[in-house]
Amino acid sequence: MPSTHETHALGPSGETTWRISSTEIAALARVERAVPANWRRRHGDFPEPIARDGGRTFFDGREIVDWLLTTGHGNADENDLGTELALHSLSAWTSRIPGRQLLDVLTALMCLRHHEGVPLLSGEDTSWESIVERAGMLDEDDTCLISELTNAGPWGPPLSRLADELVAAAANTGRRHGGMLAVRHGPAADAFEWLLGVRHRLGFHDLTADTLTPGMTECIARLTGIDGTTDPVIANPGARGGDLLVALHSAAGPDIVPRFVASDTNRSLVRLVRRRMLVRGVLGQALDVQEGESVPDAVDGPNVVASVLPYLPREERLPEKTLERIEALTDLLAERCTAVVLGPADALTEPLRPHDWADRFRRDFLTNGLLKAVIALPGGIMPYRPGYRTALWVLARTPEQEKRGRVLLADLSGQEMTERTLTGITEDIRRWRAGGWGKDGLPALDHGVIVSVERLNSRAGAALTARTRATTGARDRVLRMADLELRLKELGERAHRESGAGGQLTAHASLRPESSTPPSTTIARLRKERRVRMLPGHRIATEYLLDRGDHNVLTPAEVLGRKPVGTHRIDRALLMTAYRHVAFTEPGDLVITAQPEFGAYIDAGGFSVVAYPARVLRVRSEAARPVRPRVLAAFLSMAAAEYRRTRGSVHSALTLEELEFPDVGPVEADRLDALLEDIERRSSVLRQQIGALDELGSLATAGMADGTLTLHADQ
Repeated sequence: MPSTHETHALGPSGETTWRISSTEIAALARVERAVPANWRRRHGDFPEPIARDGGRTFFDGREIVDWLLTTGHGNADENDLGTELALHSLSAWTSRIPGRQLLDVLTALMCLRHHEGVPLLSGEDTSWESIVERAGMLDEDDTCLISELTNAGPWGPPLSRLADELVAAAANTGRRHGGMLAVRHGPAADAFEWLLGVRHRLGFHDLTADTLTPGMTECIARLTGIDGTTDPVIANPGARGGDLLVALHSAAGPDIVPRFVASDTNRSLVRLVRRRMLVRGVLGQALDVQEGESVPDAVDGPNVVASVLPYLPREERLPEKTLERIEALTDLLAERCTAVVLGPADALTEPLRPHDWADRFRRDFLTNGLLKAVIALPGGIMPYRPGYRTALWVLARTPEQEKRGRVLLADLSGQEMTERTLTGITEDIRRWRAGGWGKDGLPALDHGVIVSVERLNSRAGAALTARTRATTGARDRVLRMADLELRLKELGERAHRESGAGGQLTAHASLRPESSTPPSTTIARLRKERRVRMLPGHRIATEYLLDRGDHNVLTPAEVLGRKPVGTHRIDRALLMTAYRHVAFTEPGDLVITAQPEFGAYIDAGGFSVVAYPARVLRVRSEAARPVRPRVLAAFLSMAAAEYRRTRGSVHSALTLEELEFPDVGPVEADRLDALLEDIERRSSVLRQQIGALDELGSLATAGMADGTLTLHADQ
């Protein structure tokens, strides 16, 4: 969402909704609470307060955002500043007007703004009466606008200004709304989607409770195969807020013009869905959304059905009732048409009482050839109902002569629903559909297992889940295990060579006399003595940190060892244009960070970019007593561990520059450096061995578990 620093929305009382306190500035900029007061004291261009209330000082949020963008202060992404400020303003409105009424009025105004193509307050007559009258001309039958605007009361005029500002701001940016990449349908549609995307943060609980994760909503849309359907007519019973309709509309692509028929039992949601689709350009006969459980009759009948069955508490969730709902959906299907349904796992995949009516009912979907794929999903698909376990059914009506007596089962109940997983299961269903739902010669599947209907029906009441994983990669698994065995042999030989002839690491340590204790030093002292230089890290926008590029980017994650070096990279061409000030590391530079905790990394190869808050300690080799980077890193780690930040405190006891450590002489420093280097070399080999052993064990266990591997006795 938008940068909103141009806005000046006023509530009915004249109080600005964009004012924020010093504490809220800290949250907006993602800094500690005391930082805005320091900014105000140190920077003469910091915005002046606009109001005081008791002991609190308030500032104009738009001026604060402008100042943060201009100066680069704070840790917030520049795109998030406008979003957070807009959320702050809307949150202020929810304290004055019920959340659903706020949503209805704003979306109705955005819908009118989209239709007129100009700001609501741009004409000669900008009165609220004029706005309502213009809405009446667009919505003569009061299908989605008039009731919302006539019930706005005194809130109408200021909200019309706020709607104009949100739409205008959305015109300046293209952003992901609610996790889905918006297909551009104009700024009003983008502002509309952004508003619904942050519904959970504005208290719109009735619209939030039953929403799916954005990735799963997109996955359902793609599973329907709408992008390959000619003249699609899409049915969506139980549309709720319209998330699935929007995903289907996006999945259809710009070259396909689908028709939508949808329904919901909530009249307010029906009107919201009409507005939501209207701003996306779905008009007239292309959209029919009605109140009720059944979708309106389409002239040609739907050829794509997508539905999320409504959530019910466990005690009210009877499997036979769920299956009856799905049967009613399949009645809409003509030949060669597809339905995708998400519902409770206890009816769709979990075991049922053998030979009970629900068990026989579920097996009927298999025997009549309607059920083509069953996908067990993990918990959390409905984020606000984390204990609700769900599953997906893909159904299609095929001619009798094309029924193959097979079904695809996929068990994702133990997997994270990453983009890769969702793409993999979508591709499995695409191949399954393209192969005629069961023809021979099907390409390898990522997650699915093909099972005969006869086998499933022979086990009354059994779960419809693939308790074994897809076995198409079994051959690759055997080859990978052979590679690991060779790798372990090589590492063993290397470890023997690294250990030297004696095979023993000796530090030659002894007690030091108290009279010869080395003096202590600090980073600040080393800098003053010109033995090291401290170089700052660079602020690199997160969208430029990729997994490919010309140079490694060392963030705190790499410095702390939480991610391998090479995880983040950046392109040289980008550095030459957007980040000309960036300086590369030199071979042997010590990269350190104090946030979120102390970490040190020696960049042996150099030519990396260090990302803030990490910094570079560069040893001056020309100094009379040069510092050894490896020794310095070890001493700093020990000192930082002793003075780490305790629970409840804001800062560590000592800053990085204040940490004391021994300043040993060059002979001892050389000996310690050699010992640490030897330990590091041996540790590297051991870590590689451990990694190879772990992977070999995992592959062997997985192969035995899914029945694709067996182990033989030594030959």
